[in-house]
Amino acid sequence: MKKVFLIAVGLVAACNSSQKTISTKENIVTVQQADPVTYAATITEDELKEHLYTYASDEFEGRETGKPGQKKAIAYLKKHYETLGIPAAQTNGDYFQKVPLEIGKVPTGSIKINGNIYELGEDLLTFTSAQGNPQEIDYVGYGVEEENYSDYKNLDVTGKILLIKSGEPMNDDGTYVLSGSDEKSVWSNMSEAMGKKSALAFSKGAIGALYYDGQNFSRFKRYFDYMKTNDAGRMGLAAETSENFIVLLNEKAASALKDDINSDNKPAKLPVDLQLEVQSANDKIDSENVAAIIKGSEKPNEYLIISSHLDHIGVTADGQINNGADDDGSGSVALLEIAEAFKKAATEGNGPKRSVVFLHVTGEEKGLLGSKYYTDYNPIFPLEQTVANLNIDMIGRIDPKREGNRNYVYLIGSDKLSTELHELSEEINAKYTNIELDYTFNDENDPNRFYYRSDHYNFAKNNIPIIFYFNGTHADYHKPGDTPDKINYDLLENRTRLVFHTAWEIANRDKKPEVDKASK
Repeated sequence: MKKVFLIAVGLVAACNSSQKTISTKENIVTVQQADPVTYAATITEDELKEHLYTYASDEFEGRETGKPGQKKAIAYLKKHYETLGIPAAQTNGDYFQKVPLEIGKVPTGSIKINGNIYELGEDLLTFTSAQGNPQEIDYVGYGVEEENYSDYKNLDVTGKILLIKSGEPMNDDGTYVLSGSDEKSVWSNMSEAMGKKSALAFSKGAIGALYYDGQNFSRFKRYFDYMKTNDAGRMGLAAETSENFIVLLNEKAASALKDDINSDNKPAKLPVDLQLEVQSANDKIDSENVAAIIKGSEKPNEYLIISSHLDHIGVTADGQINNGADDDGSGSVALLEIAEAFKKAATEGNGPKRSVVFLHVTGEEKGLLGSKYYTDYNPIFPLEQTVANLNIDMIGRIDPKREGNRNYVYLIGSDKLSTELHELSEEINAKYTNIELDYTFNDENDPNRFYYRSDHYNFAKNNIPIIFYFNGTHADYHKPGDTPDKINYDLLENRTRLVFHTAWEIANRDKKPEVDKASK
């Protein structure tokens, strides 16, 4: 977006070649800011293709977090930034932000309830050790707490093991207590509720959570069985390793603790002879985010972060390589090209007013781990000075379920926190790239929950406005068929230019996007 500046000068000796003097009147010079189209033009199909045929090649072995292929990927990214002369984001000059990870190996053992043995992998599931022999546990019903409702009222659960069940409280008329309507809350979401409820329990001093979800136990069990067969466990941040444990129970095990658990929601103390004998040993994993920066010329302490995830899912058990050309090779190489465009502008004296951070995160496929480490544990730059996050995850293909114009992109989250960011995004697209912006997956009721499934979410939950750029899934999603030859490079070019133009506007406008909505 072009802006006009009034600069009081006595004499103009020279102007940068990318700027034009429009008028001179009474020692006032009106100067037009550099046209970003000049720099967007450096983002080309050919360069994107060249990058991607290397980055998503067999040599990189699917870039699985902590594996040799991921090390090749980060070396490639680092070399590109060094070649461009874009410095590392960290003050120590290291492009690599270490992200300490652990794999919770599939544990062994069992649990005894009143003398009866319940086997791990059959009646209960966990990826952590669980030890102890309490004679009483606290049942806290749904384990929910909001402003208008709490299952913890008048309860002290410090040092206790809790029994919690899935779901949320309902009124006699079938509506939900929290919403007062037929609408469920996040406390009922399978993907998020167990973590949210256990985190609440631990924040109140509980040492363990026995979690009953009869409806979804079989789904969790399939994942457990897969991990057991592959001699692997769930990867997580080492910073989150603690003595606290979560054990998922089926109906048989839960009923042994409380026989009317399906019908009784009232918190209570439960006498029980509980013997927890589950052992586990975690493996350390070495992994890294890659971060580079172009410092702002006027507002260097305000940061726009453009992100993509550098990892993919690696090699299958039978040796097939999941190259991840679209997921998220497309986002990774787009970010490299955007960085090159900003660098060219900076070299010509037209660098961004705000600092622009190019952040390639690790462990997205393992649970958004690299971005979570950045936002929740070790942000390189203060979150309160981070004005927005533009996240690119899969922008090189076409969703086969979608009908209409092939020149589209799904936009997710642009209006969740900032009306201004959403409007800016729309205006920039109309002015420069004319892509059909499809908000199908931005719907609050989208069953795919894509808003919560890529790295932007870790910024959004910290009240930082975001835009997630996404082409949708396809038949090769998380399969060996996701290869560079199937990328639509003309679409990748145009989508990448859209992100660049949006970033340019955010980085150069007078005010940062206003947050006028509450985070969810």
